[in-house]
Amino acid sequence: MERRKSGINLPPTMSETTLRLDAFSSPPSSKLRSRTSNLASPMSNRSPRTISNLSSSPSSKSATCSDRFIPCRSSSRLHTFGLVEKAEGGGTNNDAYSRLLKSELFGSDFSSPAGASPMSPSKNMLRFKTENSGPNSPYSPSVLGYDTSLSNEVSTPPKPPRKVPKTPHKVLDAPALQDDFYLNLVDWSSQNVLAVGLGTCVYLWTASNSRVTKLCDLGPTDSVCSVQWTREGSYISIGTSLGQVQVWDGTQCKKVRTLGGHQSRTGVLAWSSRILSSGSRDRNILQHDIRVPSDFVSKFVGHKSEVCGLKWSHDDRELASGGNDNQLLVWNLRSQQPVLKLTEHTAAVKAIAWSPHQCGLLASGGGTADRCIRFWNTTNGNQLNHVDTGSQVCNLAWSRNVNEIVSTHGYSQNQIMVWKYPSMSKVATLTGHSLRVLYLAMSPDGQTIVTGAGDETLRFWNVFPSVKAPAAVKDNTGLWSLGRTHIR
Repeated sequence: MERRKSGINLPPTMSETTLRLDAFSSPPSSKLRSRTSNLASPMSNRSPRTISNLSSSPSSKSATCSDRFIPCRSSSRLHTFGLVEKAEGGGTNNDAYSRLLKSELFGSDFSSPAGASPMSPSKNMLRFKTENSGPNSPYSPSVLGYDTSLSNEVSTPPKPPRKVPKTPHKVLDAPALQDDFYLNLVDWSSQNVLAVGLGTCVYLWTASNSRVTKLCDLGPTDSVCSVQWTREGSYISIGTSLGQVQVWDGTQCKKVRTLGGHQSRTGVLAWSSRILSSGSRDRNILQHDIRVPSDFVSKFVGHKSEVCGLKWSHDDRELASGGNDNQLLVWNLRSQQPVLKLTEHTAAVKAIAWSPHQCGLLASGGGTADRCIRFWNTTNGNQLNHVDTGSQVCNLAWSRNVNEIVSTHGYSQNQIMVWKYPSMSKVATLTGHSLRVLYLAMSPDGQTIVTGAGDETLRFWNVFPSVKAPAAVKDNTGLWSLGRTHIR
């Protein structure tokens, strides 16, 4: 074989013929010799594999020296290691020699493809490459049941969605329950008593024994527009079509106080720990304190149309109000002017709810032309998120047991929807009402909601888990009769 001209720089005492690179393959007795030259630095680039008989005399006999013994390269998975050279200034001859040297030492699979750049410099001499398990391997990702893209992480199977019963476990007939978007005629007390305004009367339904009590009758010239229990559940306030606010003792069925100040119907009420707020068609919000003799202690003026939504925050620091002017306003008791004016809604804002899990998190829902649920940070006034529900949003209520929110809807689907926050993924969609679901209240234990509609029915749904056992909600069909009963 014709000898190629070499460009190796050797010491004066050495000749080109004394350099021999031996590589063992399987079987170990076979040898592969290479006399390819052009080493820029023969000492620094010496491979840690076998370099045999680097002698200074042409007459010396060959003796094989090795830094370690590798009996069988076919079973050593050498292809999973990459030999990284130090970055040195050199030409293309060095790159070609490096590829050839790797090919002869470690096999053709180890060499870089033609035209490919050598491996990038690294502080490590060897770099281990993850070897994907074959499909027949017992450790294959497909056998273990997780995606190969997640091979570096332990994947846990997703939790199955929580099952929510699709049918109400109880239905009450509610004759004369008005189909009016701007009224608030249903509320559930902390003592497990449901108050419902039907025409000129207010009825109390005790959930523990299904007993119905008639609280009051306003007479032929007046009607009930709103009801709201105190947080302790012993007193209830009633807003009337004549603009009055009446306070009753719910346990003794006696009227305690009548408060004036509004010039038109009082469609929404909200209690804090000490203050009763009332919103009216006259566009004003009055603050009542039943401990003082005056009808109201302050007046908030900011809406340009009827006030239909009103909610105090859980810490009593802020009051959120929604109106038919598409505005959502946030107030506090230190100022007569709203501290926030939120105008992104394009329809009336009746649905308002403060999160019990995060301070300053407010949810609001718009009417038919808007259909959106929007979330706000009242600390800075930023809108955090919004979702188009496809229907008029009539009510919102946060779960106290889990970080979820329930909404009731009107035109055009009349549905009840449970959402997981903050992802706003749908947990359940419930249907059953034939008209707009205008009224919503939650039980004291936070597991059951009651919805009311213009179809003159009240429907009870188990939608949220309990606090101690956040598992699937059990259908209490066997506990409560599915047969309809009358609330009066």
